[in-house]
Amino acid sequence: MIDPDKSDGSGFKKRLNLFDSTSIVIGSMIGSGIFIVSADISRTVGSPGWLMVVWILTGLMTVFAALSYGELAGMMPNAGGQYVYLREAFSPLVGFLYGWTLFLVIQTGTIAAVAMAFGKFIGVLFPWVSEGNVFFKLGFIKFSSVHLLAISSILLLSYINTLGISIGKWLQNIFTVAKVGILIAFIFIGLFLARNIQAVDINHSIFWDAQKIQNGISVKLIGMSLIAGLATSMVGSLFSSDSWNNITFAAGEIINPKKNIPLSLFLGTVTVTVLYLLTNFVYIQSLPLRGSPNGTTVV
Repeated sequence: MIDPDKSDGSGFKKRLNLFDSTSIVIGSMIGSGIFIVSADISRTVGSPGWLMVVWILTGLMTVFAALSYGELAGMMPNAGGQYVYLREAFSPLVGFLYGWTLFLVIQTGTIAAVAMAFGKFIGVLFPWVSEGNVFFKLGFIKFSSVHLLAISSILLLSYINTLGISIGKWLQNIFTVAKVGILIAFIFIGLFLARNIQAVDINHSIFWDAQKIQNGISVKLIGMSLIAGLATSMVGSLFSSDSWNNITFAAGEIINPKKNIPLSLFLGTVTVTVLYLLTNFVYIQSLPLRGSPNGTTVV
């Protein structure tokens, strides 16, 4: 019997609707970055106002890029995403080289990085999962319990995806709903239950006072130095907002791709941008941007 979720030789099975497609966009974008990148941005620009500007600029760039991809997806709703666009825009050789680069470096490297981050964060809850728990070491190569968990998670998710698109999309939807739900709960608690008046007052007093600590000395950022600081900061925020384009690879499995891919890209990127902005607003409502990391109070 032929599995209805798998190809029978006649082509891809279209099983992804607008909700599923948007879920892929949102789920691909939301990761650990939103919880760790803002601290680095704060150290670079040194003020709450410019922290928010970095995330606003990142959101605008992401939505504009997604709309551009939506236009391409509408014209070429074929499985392969960027490979197809590069092949048609430049040449089959460019598409071929990109495809192999994606397979060998870009996508595989991202998957490995996410899996390792998953392993390290799990180690916070379960100490056995630690880079210090080494099974064997050969020169600079070592294999720890973090590596074991990371590799196991990749193998498990890969196996689940081989079971058919219906199972894969339900797993993706569950994970995406969980991510969004956690962020919404975090935002709600931060805005209504964990708001810190002292932190708000401190951050308000330095809202646009951009500065950077160099060699223990506070240096104000103005003019080109401020622009350079913003550009440097956006490396992390753009990375945290990346991967929205993954939906284009599955174009052949999306119902009405000419409509649903552009719409899912727009809805997904706008949703994540709003969540990211609200999360950063919670940060500056609850914690002082400047201070001692070893301090027990906000002052």
